[in-house]
Amino acid sequence: MKTFVFPGQGSQARGMGADLFDAFGTLTEKANDILGYSIKELCLEDPRRELNKTQHTQPALYVVNALTYYRKVQEGGELPDYLAGHSLGEFNALLAAEAFSFEDGLKMVKKRGELMATASAGGMAAILNGTKEQIETILNENGLTETDFANFNTASQIVISGPRKEIIKAENLFRKDGMEYYPLNTSGAFHSRHMNAARTEFEKYIGSLSFSKLKIPVISNVAALPYENDRIAENLSRQMTHAVKWSDSVVYLLDIAQSSGTSMEFEEIGHGNVLSKMIDKIRLAYSDSSGEARKPSLATAIDKTMPGASPIEHTDDLASVEKATSDAREKANVWNSRYPIGTKVVSSILKGEIVETRTEALVLFGHRAAIYMTGFNGYFDLDEISPA
Repeated sequence: MKTFVFPGQGSQARGMGADLFDAFGTLTEKANDILGYSIKELCLEDPRRELNKTQHTQPALYVVNALTYYRKVQEGGELPDYLAGHSLGEFNALLAAEAFSFEDGLKMVKKRGELMATASAGGMAAILNGTKEQIETILNENGLTETDFANFNTASQIVISGPRKEIIKAENLFRKDGMEYYPLNTSGAFHSRHMNAARTEFEKYIGSLSFSKLKIPVISNVAALPYENDRIAENLSRQMTHAVKWSDSVVYLLDIAQSSGTSMEFEEIGHGNVLSKMIDKIRLAYSDSSGEARKPSLATAIDKTMPGASPIEHTDDLASVEKATSDAREKANVWNSRYPIGTKVVSSILKGEIVETRTEALVLFGHRAAIYMTGFNGYFDLDEISPA
């Protein structure tokens, strides 16, 4: 199985797209017309030092990501099974899934970049080697109540976002116990409650737009689950004020591959290898030295609300573990062969209420056959449901 992933803000660099703009002259001219400036000049020369300004960074990355994807298709590359993008990159994932045209996507990204650039007095910082619980405790104990989680990039790399004064104050608090703290060069507190005003304006802008049915599943930053066709506009606007669940998104894709008895290949489409490095770290945390799946550190928060969420207890009986995994995989495969996404089912834990599946069945924690339902923040065991 294969997933194409598209990078977001932070992966830009002068010189990116050098072999793309002339190769896709028509699209480059359309981009120039929409933006009102030369995208080629911005990316290759950056004469006015604007490439790192949010309102210019986002359109530049969108165009380079898009042209890289089109070249991949032009060269006869096999289309992926899934798509995902980090923050801004999610627009490219949706473009590849044919939710909208190149031009419409660029118009949305241009508007998004302009709105996010207006946010001021905010900042962001990456914290390495600290858990979500550790970070949350330090923030609360020191009165930094206006700072939010912005990105869960890997199990050991979490980004916070908030007022600049709090981001500055937090620096000394997180330079201890093996943690490292890196302020980021951003103009605002992206992916936090402080983007609410920008989100409201963006919602107005995209509210009247129509989106086509996705031809390839796209994993949402907000939910770390596949997009629903009727919630594209909602998810794109929520993304501005909610954390990017990148680690959970990758874990979800690894779970899908594992439940199918195969592996997931990730290919980064765009400039650089920022996401590839993150994915390597997530994959290492996902599997132990023997290559057997183990419980993901960030994904478990989703499942604690549902019955049967704990992993198999430690046991020396390897045969029992292998049988549990095999049984769960077979159960998930049988379900997927019979019932498509969107199947209406009756849930025993909801006293017979009829709900609808939102994903394929997969194997969680190496032993649990489960499926995600529309409208519920958690997985349901296949044993707990039956077709309506």
